[in-house]
Amino acid sequence: MKILFITSTRLGDGVLSTGALDYFIRKYPEAEITVACGPLVAGIFGQAPRVTRVIALKKEYYALHWYKLWLETIGTEWDVVVDLRNSLMSRLIRAKKSYIWGRQDKQKHKVEQIAAVIDAAPPPAPTLWFNNDALAKAEALVPKGGPVLAIGPAANWPGKTWPAENFIELINRLTAADSILPAARVAVFAAPGEETTAYKVLNAIPAERRIDVIAKASPVIAAAAIQKCALYIGNDSGLMHCAAAVGTPTLGLFGPSWPQLYRPWGEHCAFVSTPETYDQLTSYPGYDQATVTGSLMASLTVTAACAAAVELWKRIPKI
Repeated sequence: MKILFITSTRLGDGVLSTGALDYFIRKYPEAEITVACGPLVAGIFGQAPRVTRVIALKKEYYALHWYKLWLETIGTEWDVVVDLRNSLMSRLIRAKKSYIWGRQDKQKHKVEQIAAVIDAAPPPAPTLWFNNDALAKAEALVPKGGPVLAIGPAANWPGKTWPAENFIELINRLTAADSILPAARVAVFAAPGEETTAYKVLNAIPAERRIDVIAKASPVIAAAAIQKCALYIGNDSGLMHCAAAVGTPTLGLFGPSWPQLYRPWGEHCAFVSTPETYDQLTSYPGYDQATVTGSLMASLTVTAACAAAVELWKRIPKI
């Protein structure tokens, strides 16, 4: 049996679609699965069982990447095609059964929307897979030695990046002697290009408790390292979804984005947001997303974030 699974180029959306892939892996354990996705998430899907090929789609002018994908897939008689990109290409190849993204209820979480496309109930939760090499690299990044608080202080847009000084104060509160993670080590995660923000936070942590995972790992290795941590707190980002997908208790910080669509998924997750909605945060005169250079999340207080983290920690069963 042959399955073609077409998914996102972005890390967050790609991770949220892993539950759908897992659904088909479990439903058709004999299948050979080809995944078409963006280069950034190719490593994540390459570790999944039953995935025999990953086609990394690099966006090209005139949508030539879709034409190239068509050339690579037209010669196969597919049993199932799952197209979460709603591309024309998936309608031009032979398939016995197709699941194609269409109009969805925008008030539902993205995981629920994906579940509706593939007719799966309950919605399959995102999940990630790691081979022995990934696990060994994660162990080197976050070695054993007591609980670790993982922090994701960056995001792909300055507007939804909580101020670094707030992260620093939050870390101090949560690792205080009378708090939930007394004297815990702190691992700071960030992607290449996010070093400036991330190092502001890391450098404020006592040297003996710092774990530097800033621009040092691919998404799949970073996710494997987060799996070794006791708690993850970070901005709305792909890394936040990685943390949730590996089962680490995850607190997402939201401001000018949509928690109803993109909150971290799972009973082990929670979110806290600014008092203002996305529309309220971006409705000031002259607003232009492309020119925003600072955080729009200043109204999310450290006290509110700390209370949400403590509440999450207390309701998560401890082994």
